[in-house]
Amino acid sequence: MNKAELAQVLAEKMNLSKRETEDIVNTMVDVITTTLQKGEEVVLTGFGAFSVKQRAARVGVNPQRPTEKINIPAVKVPKFKAGKALKDALKAS
Repeated sequence: MNKAELAQVLAEKMNLSKRETEDIVNTMVDVITTTLQKGEEVVLTGFGAFSVKQRAARVGVNPQRPTEKINIPAVKVPKFKAGKALKDALKAS
């Protein structure tokens, strides 16, 4: 399911226009992204938690020249941890 399909399903379930639900989905994504950029966590009880993880710098190998070592810098990456209700729903199916 992509963003447009999600908006369509929400529009049908909530009796709203597709445009309104697209705005809701886009706003939700923007709020989650902005919160993660601040280094904060977003917790949706029963669904899961979005957080930011710091991946350490490391030395890697250039795939085109395996003998050449390259430095890979530290980077922040998004992380999602599924909540208990989501895990239980998937186990039941």
